[in-house]
Amino acid sequence: MAKKLYELIMAMDLKEIEKHIKEALPDALVEIQDLAGDGNHYSATITSSEFSGKSKIEQHKMVYNSLKGKMGNELHALAIKTKEQ
Repeated sequence: MAKKLYELIMAMDLKEIEKHIKEALPDALVEIQDLAGDGNHYSATITSSEFSGKSKIEQHKMVYNSLKGKMGNELHALAIKTKEQ
């Protein structure tokens, strides 16, 4: 019971993750997979022209910043792959 309650409170769905990323990177093509089927472990591939000229670290920071502090809270784990458009 406690685990289910935790999942309801903490889980963040694919559409919400995509929404946050697209708000910050409007031209982004976002592909997200739920890795474990539990709503807590995701993989995202984000392609955006805004990554042009930026290091992978800067690109990943842009994605993490788009999540507005939800990483580690509502969103437990997100593996990120970024590509320049």
